Amino acid sequence: MRAFQTVAGFEDVWRASVWPGRRTPAVLLNAVGSQGDHDTRARLLRIAGRAPEVVVKITGCTHTAANLRDQLDYISRKGELEMEDRDGCSIAGRNAVRELADDWSAIAEVDSRRRVNTPFSLSIVLSMPAATDASAVRDASRVFARELLADPFDYVFVLHTDTRQPHVHLTIRALGDQGQRLHPNMADFDAWRRVFAYALRERGVLAEATPRRARGVTLKAGTALWKIRERQEAGRGTVGRVQRDAYREAAMAAFGGEAEPRAWEIQIARRQARIRGLYLAQAKLLIASGEPDDQVLGRAVLAWVKEMPRVESQRQALARQLLAANARLLANDLDRGRRSPDLDRGR
Repeated sequence: MRAFQTVAGFEDVWRASVWPGRRTPAVLLNAVGSQGDHDTRARLLRIAGRAPEVVVKITGCTHTAANLRDQLDYISRKGELEMEDRDGCSIAGRNAVRELADDWSAIAEVDSRRRVNTPFSLSIVLSMPAATDASAVRDASRVFARELLADPFDYVFVLHTDTRQPHVHLTIRALGDQGQRLHPNMADFDAWRRVFAYALRERGVLAEATPRRARGVTLKAGTALWKIRERQEAGRGTVGRVQRDAYREAAMAAFGGEAEPRAWEIQIARRQARIRGLYLAQAKLLIASGEPDDQVLGRAVLAWVKEMPRVESQRQALARQLLAANARLLANDLDRGRRSPDLDRGR
């Protein structure tokens, strides 16, 4: 079989940035070799084909016995849903759920290294878009947990299908069997997402796990102005201090003469220029290969890059939205003025 040719540095676009901090080798021990995305061509084909991206996110920690009981009650719907543990055993009924919570709490409380803020457990959600087979999500989550956690960490998981997106709640005991502590960092999440995506593909579900920046995404979800209105209309009051500061900075960029990009925004733009340049170079290499399949893939990559999101920071995105909203208000005022009876009579 002909080797797949790549431009120099191309696979760097998929490498996760690593935050400074503690690595947890025990968690990542089994991840290497299980990622299933070493085939560069197949992965590029999925990405250019817009394969659904998996979601693996931490939803919280518990720090007291009461917190832990509430968390397990929540994911099991007070024992009505069956949870599964790392041994494949079913845990059902509120008494069984409470017994598990008490056991985990007792283990945490006798740890001599424990501090007030030391977590009892870590909660993770694994999900896929609507219409994904729920049983495949559950089975892939089982493999995910077994591959990454089963040796050092106890856990339980349960499938929820009460929303459009099938998702699994995974609660992990933060203290491992040999005293390890669970401290996932950005590199861990990259490995976790890839293991989950591979497990889904093994079950016939198209799935991919690429860093946001590798998809041209420079913004986290939830930065739009409508978040303010949604919060107020829901009766939850005004936004918090961090969001207020973000909107204040955006207003200064839009109307206060501070529109020049900042150093970190320039860095984001440069990084995206490199990433997009690597994709375009790879696409041109494929198109020039003479192989019909590669040429089709190259054109698909070109089309995908053209549809990448706008490169901007949250400050720049909010400033753009503020300017657009202000322009709409001015246009509406002008339109009302044109239709005013008083103006008509004065002509």
